[in-house]
Amino acid sequence: MAIKKHLSIGLCLVAGSGLWAQGSLTITDAIQKAWRDQSGLKAGQAMVDSRKAEARAYRDLRLPTLTLQAQGVRTDEPMMAFGIKLNQARIGMADFNPATLNHPDAIGAYGGSAVIQQPLYAGGRITAARKAGDYMAQAEAASQERRKQETAMAVVQAYFGAEVAEQAMAWVDDTETWVKGLESFTAARVQQGLMLESELQRLKAFHAQVDAQKAEVNLQISTARSGLGLLLGQGPVTGPLATPLEPAAAPIAGTPGERGDLLAADLQAKAAAEGAKAARGNSLPEVGLELGAGTLHHSWSDKGDWTWAGVGVKWKVFSAPDRAKAQAARAQAMAAQDMKTFKEQQAAHEIRVAKESVMAAQARYTAAKEALAAAEESRRLWEARHKEGLAPLIDVLDAEAAVQGARTLILQSLYELRVSRASLDLANGTPIEGVQP
Repeated sequence: MAIKKHLSIGLCLVAGSGLWAQGSLTITDAIQKAWRDQSGLKAGQAMVDSRKAEARAYRDLRLPTLTLQAQGVRTDEPMMAFGIKLNQARIGMADFNPATLNHPDAIGAYGGSAVIQQPLYAGGRITAARKAGDYMAQAEAASQERRKQETAMAVVQAYFGAEVAEQAMAWVDDTETWVKGLESFTAARVQQGLMLESELQRLKAFHAQVDAQKAEVNLQISTARSGLGLLLGQGPVTGPLATPLEPAAAPIAGTPGERGDLLAADLQAKAAAEGAKAARGNSLPEVGLELGAGTLHHSWSDKGDWTWAGVGVKWKVFSAPDRAKAQAARAQAMAAQDMKTFKEQQAAHEIRVAKESVMAAQARYTAAKEALAAAEESRRLWEARHKEGLAPLIDVLDAEAAVQGARTLILQSLYELRVSRASLDLANGTPIEGVQP
């Protein structure tokens, strides 16, 4: 029947939506709880922390490196045996005897060293790596803010989708009450012989259909609240929803803010450019300072000590792999810049579409209110005529179907209006539902 068709359309709006537990829940509470407790966002924050740690590691490349080494050795290899004695400061004339040099006795030693290495110049690679690390950490933080806004958008869809389901249930209850009243009236008329038994059977069939629709709406509400609970990082939401479905009057075009995904794209492009500089630095010379001290013992008091200091230059004049890596880094920098441009164009498109969606949803809602008022008045008139015996029952049921269709349109347009406003906030980079991170 037409009523079932219209109600089914309304029920489809809330499939996959969701809701909180104890106490009333506002949309602000729901968004903030999702930001605080959802495991997906916690994982995103862990990625932010990881990028920050990497950035600190890149910044520390300028710091000196201290290496401590301890060793113990026993050998009769001629060159090592002579070198160990020399480092122990106990070479004597007998050690230059060819027989001793060629076939030394096994010798043991233990000792250690400490070395400090300080990079002085690395072709700009250290500076570029530090900047790239900082940019990537900032980009990940911006991406996390965007993920939070996208989560807020999903919460809006789930929250108000659940409200649509519950309003649909309220209207199904109204329909059931209306049908029961009409059944009582028709049964009395059948007993008086003023109506046919088939009219009462038609109403009973319609009543059974309403019962089936009620069970279906119950399922949709359960699914909706479970889905919202998933977004909030908990089980199904059971408490009442405190924020009304109809939004407060607000201007369609809000002041654009800073979108996290656009900021992240810009920072990623800057990081890629610094990465290209670092790759290019592989073909430039490196200059480093090294300071060290060592000791090698034959016994606790019989030992040799030494120190050293040096400045070295290393220049990899040609390396095919490094040249290929530099080309790849330049290509990545160009790709990141192009991706930034595309995301900016995509954002402009999303803003235009979101504005049009808000205006369309507002127009549909206005039309739906007029349609509902007309359908309810028509149903009242047909019901009155039916009770006077001037209209068949089928006309009354068709009028009820028109009411259900208008109610479905009301719910659909309200849901789309609320979601399209949130979509416009998401596109503009402004806080969804006014909730600040």
